[in-house]
Amino acid sequence: MFFHLVRDAVRFLLLGTRSSAVLKAENLFLKKQLALHLERQAKPRRANDATRLALALLSNLLAWKEALVIVKPETMIRWHRKGFQLFWRMKSRPRGRPRIPVDLRQLIVEMARNNPTWGEERLAAELLLKLGIRVSPRTVRRYLPEDWGSRGTISSQRWMTFVRNHAQAIVAGDFFIAVTATFRVSYVFVILEAGSRRIAHYNVTAHPTADWTLQQFREAIPGEQPYHFVIHERDSIYFPDLDSALTSMGVRALKTPFRAPQTNAFCERRIGTIRRECLDFLIPLG
Repeated sequence: MFFHLVRDAVRFLLLGTRSSAVLKAENLFLKKQLALHLERQAKPRRANDATRLALALLSNLLAWKEALVIVKPETMIRWHRKGFQLFWRMKSRPRGRPRIPVDLRQLIVEMARNNPTWGEERLAAELLLKLGIRVSPRTVRRYLPEDWGSRGTISSQRWMTFVRNHAQAIVAGDFFIAVTATFRVSYVFVILEAGSRRIAHYNVTAHPTADWTLQQFREAIPGEQPYHFVIHERDSIYFPDLDSALTSMGVRALKTPFRAPQTNAFCERRIGTIRRECLDFLIPLG
């Protein structure tokens, strides 16, 4: 696949050395042959990944819908989406410290279940003193079972009960990404009313910052609105000063728990709707 992409790139660069008249003549000559090919109803060979990626990249340089004849426009959009998946997979390769072995993970889970009163520091100390395995308490906490540490207590008010009781006074914010035709990543910030499910505010930026996020909350929560709570995730962009600024506006920030995206289900569901009904059928240009 890499060889085919390099070959197409070299051919594209060589076209810049040819005169405009020659390119126009060759373009018309190829169109005549393609018309004869279509009249004979010859079935073309199946496109490989290199061809699909090359067509997806070249589609940014011309009005591709008028020039596309071998496949449907929906297929071309699917190829573009697949090309971005390959691009994002390459960009999102795991970095940093590798995961600990599987048998050590299983040992941590077994020790935690057999000793429910031990914390992650005690577990890390036992591994170091008795087995000579040096693991940080933070790493131990990462591999603890999800139900570890629960005592079976029931809180006075469940989360969904709180949301139903205060839905008219709650807004929720969350980010999602939209990919343009040139593989540029745009960050969309949505603020949603929990009671009416109405989008109170949204904005798009290529470089989200904490100050930019705070400004979006200021625009979405004017003084006359009866909002008292804001739900947001534990992302680093929601720095502590942002929560302090929200408090000064008369709004209390509620951070979602770790590994619990359902607590911000309002934004998650609306973002899913935007993806399924909008972004899955078009490619943003910029």
